[in-house]
Amino acid sequence: MRIGLISLGCPKNQVDAEMMLAALQEDGFEIVDYVDGADAVIINTCAFIDDAKREAIENILDMVELKNEGVIRKIIVTGCLVQTEKEAILSEFPEVDAVIGIGANGSVVELVKKALAEDDARIFECPDQREMPMDGQRALTTPEYWAYLKIADGCSNCCTYCAIPGIRGAFRSRAMENIVEEAKQLAETGVKELILIAQDTTNYGVDLYGEKKLPELLHKLCEIDGIEWIRLLYCYPDKVTDELIETMANEPKVLHYMDLPLQHADDRVLKAMNRKGTCAEIRALVEKLRAAMPDIVIRTTFMTGFPGEDEDAFDNLALFVNEMEFDRMGCFSFSPQEGTPAYDMDGQVEDDVKQRRGEILMNDQYSIVEDKNLARIGNTYTVLVEEYDAYTDCYIGRTYMDAPEIDGLLYFTSKNDYEPGDFVEVVVTDTKEYDLVGRDTTSM
Repeated sequence: MRIGLISLGCPKNQVDAEMMLAALQEDGFEIVDYVDGADAVIINTCAFIDDAKREAIENILDMVELKNEGVIRKIIVTGCLVQTEKEAILSEFPEVDAVIGIGANGSVVELVKKALAEDDARIFECPDQREMPMDGQRALTTPEYWAYLKIADGCSNCCTYCAIPGIRGAFRSRAMENIVEEAKQLAETGVKELILIAQDTTNYGVDLYGEKKLPELLHKLCEIDGIEWIRLLYCYPDKVTDELIETMANEPKVLHYMDLPLQHADDRVLKAMNRKGTCAEIRALVEKLRAAMPDIVIRTTFMTGFPGEDEDAFDNLALFVNEMEFDRMGCFSFSPQEGTPAYDMDGQVEDDVKQRRGEILMNDQYSIVEDKNLARIGNTYTVLVEEYDAYTDCYIGRTYMDAPEIDGLLYFTSKNDYEPGDFVEVVVTDTKEYDLVGRDTTSM
């Protein structure tokens, strides 16, 4: 039996998909990279914001059309959208054969078999989110030289705009020994870069061990042969401890890169968001990180149009963005999610105002990145090779400054032959919008 899988949304969802794929492969299913002719297609959905929901629905509609044309046999919908819209999926898409909540991920093999065996019956399984397995084998969908490593699931921060606690449940850390064992297995398969993910990586260990254990986990991961780079995503500013900063500064394998979603910089808006800390405290943290690691690259995201964000609040945010000069920044509009406190808060902002404010921030950020990239000309960086582009006759890779799929790239020429996963020393010679251009040091 051939199974196709479409995974949408964040890297955490991608890891869930990889675990389901591994279970299906272990049972003898053939996993295909295409959907045409598949016996079943699994759509692993996201539901974080309205755009993610729309993308999920569009994919469901596409599969419904293929099923009606006889191209595929069965449609199975899983993931976060099921947690929030299960009744709607069942009623609005009669062509969907199985609707499976994240708590049933561990039963995916049994449920897929059942869907394939029964022509007319519809399957609905949506147990408690806490039944979702966090440990197990994975069939990697990333290149063989880098992988995500999920260290926890769920979230207990309860930001007023966020539906994740309702979708994923409370924060749950994985046992440290299980994470380390998985990392060793990944290293044995050729993984060189580990990217640590969770809804809040900085909260790791609090529920299991009674204290923040991310620094200890990092020390253990750094001991694994074969792992060269360790990257941190999804760090909450109020939980970045001095111990974590010291670990990042002193462990050579831990990259001087931190994904630090800040969301806003106006104290009144931050309080309404139920974000811990003030703008002054965020500023002090960024300064502390830069003092400990002068070469640190900080990636962040901001939200425009949160209820109550007036012009003064936005001006405070824009001033902060320009003063702090972040290396990497994303921006998205507030998307009211039913069931969250912010859904019907007073002071809702018009969509065109949200968009305009986001465009202002990103235009300012483009100028910041342009200046930073120009300042990097002449510097030499270690680059992880990703591919060779025959059209431009150059290699494409990433430095420590760039997380895969979200940040920039470095295009470089060389007289040597390299393979994906190789590390190469490259000197920067030019810039290309958000990307860098260079040549390897042996070609100079």
